[in-house]
Amino acid sequence: SKFTLRTRAEGWEHGTEIIINGGKLIEKKECGMPVGTVIEVAHLFNSVPARRKFLKTDPTETAHITYSTRLFAVAHPSIAFRLLENGRTLFQSPACEQLTDRIAEIWGRQLANDLIHVDLSDPKTGYRLTGLTAKPGVGRSTRRELVTLVNRRPVDSRTLGFAVLDAYHGRIQKGRYPPAFLFLEIAPEEVDVNVHPAKREVRFRDDGVVRRFVLDAISQTLESQKATPIAEAPVTAPPTLEPKVQRRPQPLSPKPRKQEPATAPAKAVTIPPKVQQPAAEVIPPPAPATISATPAKAQLAASAWKLIARFKEHYALFETNKGLVMLHLRRADQRIRFERIQAEHTHQEVPSQQLLIPIPVELEPLASDILSTHLDLVNANGFKVEAFGRHFYRIEAIPEWLKLEQAESFVRDMIDMLRQRGGNQGKGSAIWEAVAHLSVKDSYRANDTISDPAVQSLAANLMNCNSPHTCPAGKPTYTEVSWNEWAKRLAAI
Repeated sequence: SKFTLRTRAEGWEHGTEIIINGGKLIEKKECGMPVGTVIEVAHLFNSVPARRKFLKTDPTETAHITYSTRLFAVAHPSIAFRLLENGRTLFQSPACEQLTDRIAEIWGRQLANDLIHVDLSDPKTGYRLTGLTAKPGVGRSTRRELVTLVNRRPVDSRTLGFAVLDAYHGRIQKGRYPPAFLFLEIAPEEVDVNVHPAKREVRFRDDGVVRRFVLDAISQTLESQKATPIAEAPVTAPPTLEPKVQRRPQPLSPKPRKQEPATAPAKAVTIPPKVQQPAAEVIPPPAPATISATPAKAQLAASAWKLIARFKEHYALFETNKGLVMLHLRRADQRIRFERIQAEHTHQEVPSQQLLIPIPVELEPLASDILSTHLDLVNANGFKVEAFGRHFYRIEAIPEWLKLEQAESFVRDMIDMLRQRGGNQGKGSAIWEAVAHLSVKDSYRANDTISDPAVQSLAANLMNCNSPHTCPAGKPTYTEVSWNEWAKRLAAI
């Protein structure tokens, strides 16, 4: 690049200006300027134009710059930051007294309220860990909001990342990542910063000691919150306000849709103390674990499989004409749910439910750019998401298969998948993966109860799926041992 630096310290009669082009010093001279430092970088990759081809679009590169600026703002809450693009302010945050205020300025007050303070030190090693970390149960689909800083410098460190994840084991849903903004203070000579050309990654002289310290610090902080691990006792979510849901009229179709199973009546909900809005009724979406199939096929599948017994609450043993079949109830439900949702997306407009009270969503700049780019794709899959200010959106409608309390987290997860995979691989290709994860999340749990007729119906519906042998994650839904195999095994005894 063309690099220009002008600086003047307190007490100097004049400033100094240096100009570097392509890594070579071109000029060094005196200049007039006030006390301070100004750095200008222009004509990126002017000496190596081949590198310029690897740059993304201007909005994407601007979003990366904005995100980096945010990290520096987190590192120094007491300093005001302002980022301009063509005279337009992209990011601005005044000086803040507390780290919580800086997080609220950048990532929103909602995330700031989900964080707790960390401040522990080890007098033997001289280590100190401060900052903010997520409350038990709060998670994200990516590590993007798991920010670690060493001596107030944003870095990537596998040691720190795995230590944080291990501390949340059992306290957060599997596959999720806790948002955290952690500052590690350590002697500079114990850190190797020459691991990566960009100096982003670091390595510690004694990784084991650092890892144990961070793990213990986070664990003690979480235990002080009297958090109950999810693995030991599932935590029941507090009652939340659920707006009334109204279905949008469906377009006329030459083939009438089959009637959905009856759903449970709407239940009254209690408004949390913080929400000052009237309670509203909810029209629940159709019951899961059903797919469209002809009655003849369903009856044939039901008669071919005869339930013998159930084991450990999520296995079922069936007798068939060919042998014995062991069915995994959770995976079977995942496959049925996934194909039912997929059929809705493939053959017709996705049934949608209108929200009486839209759900506001605040996004970081890069996520906002991704959603804005793929907004038509998202809205073509049963959503109605509209921009409502810079980096603010409102969810006004969601697909029928999506639960209201999962709407915001699902949209955020979908944005992360669109960022990683893009959205130009067919209609909703990235969304299908999100649907698969959602079906896994909502499937039968080990402590769920399901009646024998429901198990028989589950087997019948599975046999009408296009891919009944595996769940969306690729794991087998059932295994079969034929009568001939039984005869061979018993004959060999």
